[in-house]
Order: sequence, then C-alpha cells, then structure tokens
Amino acid sequence: MTDSAHSDASAFDAIDPALKVVSAELVIDAPSAEVFELIADPARQPEWDGNDNLGEAAAGQRITEAGGSFITTLTKGVDRENHVVDFDEGRLIAWMPAEVGQPKLGHKWIWELEPAGEESVLVRHTYDWTQLRDPQRLPRAQSTTAEKLLASLERLKALAES
Repeated sequence: MTDSAHSDASAFDAIDPALKVVSAELVIDAPSAEVFELIADPARQPEWDGNDNLGEAAAGQRITEAGGSFITTLTKGVDRENHVVDFDEGRLIAWMPAEVGQPKLGHKWIWELEPAGEESVLVRHTYDWTQLRDPQRLPRAQSTTAEKLLASLERLKALAES
C-alpha cells in the first residue's frame, strides 16, 4: 500500500463508525402501499429527494427485488447505477450507488416502512457509508445529515398525503 493510499484509509478509519450511519423517521398519514410505491419507482424519486441531488430517472424501472439495479441521472448530469441490495415488498428497499458499470461506491440508502395505524406508516430513512473508501467522496458523505434525510421524508409525506 502506498503512503497516500494508507493515509486515505486512515482518514476513514479515524472516523467514529457511529457517525457513518445517519437516520431519520417520520409518520406519514397515507396507506403504506402508496408510500412504498413513491420510493420503489425511481422515476418518482426526484420529486421527494431532500438532497436535491436527483435530476431524473426513466420510467419503467420499478424496483421489485434485490439483485437488480436502476439508473438515475444526478442534477449535475452524471448517471448512477443503483444496485438493489435489500428488498421486501411494502417494507424495505436498500440500494448502493455506483458509476454505471463499475463496482458499488460503498454507501447505502435504506428505506424501511412499518405500519403506524389504519392509514399511517412510519418511514425510516437511513444513509450508511461504513463501506465507503473513496476519499473524494468523504465530504459529500459527511454532509449527508439526518436533517437532509428528514427533508426527503417531509417531501415524501407532502406527496403521499396530497
């Protein structure tokens, strides 16, 4: 390992692992299936993205299982291939972004839904960058806060409840 690569790895290792997982949750007063559909359809994701990072995604990429992927275009015009790593219809979706055709970057977006009443659902949104190793992506990872996740949840809530 070169000195540069070693110092890069050390930069990641020096960060408390607890700081590499951020989460927010919110109760949405809408049927769980409707909320899940807004998350599972990549074409709808730019409507509720609180990071203002997603530009667009083609229709017809609805997530249906782990092991697949979908493509989104970021606001800066770059495409991302998002590898679905966990999926349970109506309850859980998680994906790990990558440059198209490349290995996963090491961060994961997780959406968990739990019933919270007759027509309400608790939605938990988590950003986990414990596997991230690219030092160029460190500032962006560190800037993804619980407040930004909550912004996505609030936009999702507004869409689902309208």
